[in-house]
Amino acid sequence: MRAFILTRLPADPAHDITHVERVVANARLIANAEGADLAVVIPAAWLHDCVSYPKNHPDRARSSQHAAALAVDWLREQGTSSDLLPAIGHAIEAHSFSAGITAETLEARVVQDADRLEALGAIGIARCLMVGGALGRPLYHTDDPFCASRAPDDQGFTIDHFYRKLFHVGETLHTNAARCEAAARIEFMRAFLAQLGTETAHKPEADG
Repeated sequence: MRAFILTRLPADPAHDITHVERVVANARLIANAEGADLAVVIPAAWLHDCVSYPKNHPDRARSSQHAAALAVDWLREQGTSSDLLPAIGHAIEAHSFSAGITAETLEARVVQDADRLEALGAIGIARCLMVGGALGRPLYHTDDPFCASRAPDDQGFTIDHFYRKLFHVGETLHTNAARCEAAARIEFMRAFLAQLGTETAHKPEADG
């Protein structure tokens, strides 16, 4: 599966092979903790981004559905049991924020959680900054970097994405294993913003 996904990854520094490998590792840990079926979770984790349109692409919200269709076709060609394919496809479809598809199975919830953990912690910070840079967005609003007196605008400023989305990721997680990890990662992100505030002579709001 690694060889196949390498041929499908987008030219997006936040969705490279190391991202996929981390999602697989996260998914394995969460699945083992929660008792999910690895025969569904692992293929879905490997293939969840086999179609991944850029964040500013008009079909962005359909990335996961297109990925699920391609992954199921490929797995069928590889001889994967037909009994597993619907569950794998659903786990891939449901992993995406923008798709808005409810994760109906434990395996889909595990894959969704594994991918969403990538938005948090040191990795989450790095990926956010890489995407913002690739899209040419300024790092922060010079008068109000931490959205103290304005609504977050992550189309305009990279750091705003912390407030618009990333600090809310923990609320969307399903599994206890993922929620515990998310709490530690969010604490690190707040420490990062505190340091950024020191360096820019601004102070982040305590409640984010």
